[in-house]
Amino acid sequence: MTLVVNGESRELAPGSSAGDLVRAMGLGTGWVVVERNGEALLRSEIDAVSLTDGDVIEVIRAVAGG
Repeated sequence: MTLVVNGESRELAPGSSAGDLVRAMGLGTGWVVVERNGEALLRSEIDAVSLTDGDVIEVIRAVAGG
């Protein structure tokens, strides 16, 4: 399936979850905010939400610093 992730087209296996996408990007689900079609997902939902062809996803990585 084809998604738009952070403004760029990306292919992902059908039936993949938002968590699968985050891990495919080399990130952990504990330090990101995921938005699917304009709605933010709760961290507890990331692995449960199945993505569909054409979804628009924004993945924002939290960065700590001082």
